[in-house]
Amino acid sequence: MSTVNAYAGGPGGAAARIGLTLLIGLGAGVAPARAQFIPFQEEPIRYYVDKPEDPVAKLQERIDRGERRLRFEAPNGYLRSVLAELDVPLSSQVLVYSRTSLQFRKVSPKTPRALYFNDDVYVGWINGGDFLEIVSFDANQGAIFYTVGQQREEAPGFARTELDCIQCHVAPRTRGVPGVLIRSIVTNDKGNQAPKTPTYDTDHRSPLSERWGGWYVTGSQVRQPHLGNLIVDKPAGGPVGAAAGGDAFDLSSRFPLDEYAARHSDVVAHLVLDHQVPLHNLITRANYETRLALHAEAAAGRGPSSLSSEARKRIDDPSEELVRYLLFAGEAPLTGPVVGDSGFAREFSDRGPRDGRGRSLRDFDLTRRIFKYPCSYLIYSKAFDALPAPSKDYVQRRLLEVLTGVDDSPTFAHLTRVDRRAILEILVATKPGLPPAWKLALVGK
Repeated sequence: MSTVNAYAGGPGGAAARIGLTLLIGLGAGVAPARAQFIPFQEEPIRYYVDKPEDPVAKLQERIDRGERRLRFEAPNGYLRSVLAELDVPLSSQVLVYSRTSLQFRKVSPKTPRALYFNDDVYVGWINGGDFLEIVSFDANQGAIFYTVGQQREEAPGFARTELDCIQCHVAPRTRGVPGVLIRSIVTNDKGNQAPKTPTYDTDHRSPLSERWGGWYVTGSQVRQPHLGNLIVDKPAGGPVGAAAGGDAFDLSSRFPLDEYAARHSDVVAHLVLDHQVPLHNLITRANYETRLALHAEAAAGRGPSSLSSEARKRIDDPSEELVRYLLFAGEAPLTGPVVGDSGFAREFSDRGPRDGRGRSLRDFDLTRRIFKYPCSYLIYSKAFDALPAPSKDYVQRRLLEVLTGVDDSPTFAHLTRVDRRAILEILVATKPGLPPAWKLALVGK
């Protein structure tokens, strides 16, 4: 399956042991270059100790004060209320039928799990499930995991799940931080991985031929090959070939839709999800590594202005990886127009800030690449703004070098001069807090 892996476990109690798995897959994929364990429980990260300030934590505070209340509505339980309170659009619904969560007995191609998301929150719903599965991103701590019971309660609210077993929620594919990931696997008619079939970790650099195994995909893909909507029992004498994308895939031919909050699994939402999920982990990794490096330097009597070469490398390496991902280096090209069927593209685009010429980093291309201006909209996120100064300074300096053409290396050859100028102008107009050098770069052009 292709899923957001938010796997949590904890000591004692059913809620603590739920093994929260919004999206999780099995098998091997391409591991990132750095996969070492990060001691997030200790100083200075203090993952378990410091109070989270993520969107769910803030909503729970309002619930505790009696300012908000989650409302139960059949057949989706608290789903619609949770989505409305967290400003997560229904149009973002994507459906996964791999049987890999704790509630796996209730997931299959005939009863897929629904995932909804915005820039900061992922919400998973299973038809007949015992709880909603939620991952909410804190600016400093990264992924925080929650559940909401799906039985009507007098005072419903969010329960934070305690993270316990490291291998469950921290892995090489999440960059060694509590995080999320996208997986793609070929499944049989029960939702289990088909024997002798590959598993893929996917992001915006993955060819479409490796994406969306275990997911339904709706909309028009102009027959670009992918693994979505594919169900097999036995591979035919070797690797399973990619299914044709097809146009306007009809979910009603696969399972009853009436009990789902929406009737689609929009291809554009899939493309955005593929981009966004790994970026959350990269931002968290850069944050953690920088804080840990500064903490170690302070213990050695050195400050931010006199970092050792080891500390500088520990900060710069994940920051450089972040720069490349923010600018869509290595993005797999689209081979033709992609059109969604849920209104997600319009709703997503409407959420972004625009410059004086009406341009936004959330504007889609969807003919040869995902976005018209290849710089991620998560540059506006609180998590990006919360990057410690040495990392943020590095990222902003490197972004400016690329956008002004000082760095014209092959890594960024996908960005034309027009692309770079447009991104620079949009960011100067819409991104508060950029260094003065950014505006001076525009004046000098």
